[in-house]
Amino acid sequence: MPPRGRKPAGIVLVDKPGGPSSFALVAELRRRTGARTGHAGTLDPFATGLLVLLSGGATKLGPCFIGLDKRYITDVDLRSTTTTGDPEGSVVAQQEPPGEAELLQRLEHLRGEVELPIPATSAVKIGGERAYRLARRGTAVEMPLRRSQVYALDVISYSSDTVRLELHVSSGTYVRSLAAALGGHCQTLRRTAVGPFAVEEADPERLLAPSAALARLPLEAVGRVPAGVRAAVLALEEPGVRLPGPGGA
Repeated sequence: MPPRGRKPAGIVLVDKPGGPSSFALVAELRRRTGARTGHAGTLDPFATGLLVLLSGGATKLGPCFIGLDKRYITDVDLRSTTTTGDPEGSVVAQQEPPGEAELLQRLEHLRGEVELPIPATSAVKIGGERAYRLARRGTAVEMPLRRSQVYALDVISYSSDTVRLELHVSSGTYVRSLAAALGGHCQTLRRTAVGPFAVEEADPERLLAPSAALARLPLEAVGRVPAGVRAAVLALEEPGVRLPGPGGA
């Protein structure tokens, strides 16, 4: 990494709005800092909520953050499934929404360890090509199953055709797949936390020092990056750094 791309080194917590891609926000931060920039997990364009962005030398710490558990709130339309599992796709099937008792029974089967198909519009590779690219061409493929942990799946509110859910899940869990398993699709999706970091902490101008961020992580997560690499990143820390705002130069 060229020297000019290593600073400022730190973590930036961003509250992503609906619309832009996660990569657009990565590029926007890179423009503001002039540093190499990465992320610890993307959100779909329609989704909102917490993105953990890595700036400068802190991109070397990516493995510490990528495997963290996530928390979400989603509104699931129980009347139809879509090609994407969200409002951007075409309707695949329509049905009468389940009654409350049946819904609660379906939810019970989705707690704990689950194994569900990966959405066809995901970024996983099928035969060396991204699944979403195959989907855009209309190429039908059998999507692999992914095993994940649903630590909590709670109903916040329920109407005859929509349920709002709060979820705590392991990294790599597709909330759209959970919605499809309920017989619906995500109307909204908001990520409220990544590991110990909450969306309420988001501030695009605040650079969280690598040492402060690592101190909040489980030892297992910190250990995913060799001690020597972590030490080199910590050596790049600069106290009191405030980033230019999104509208700044």
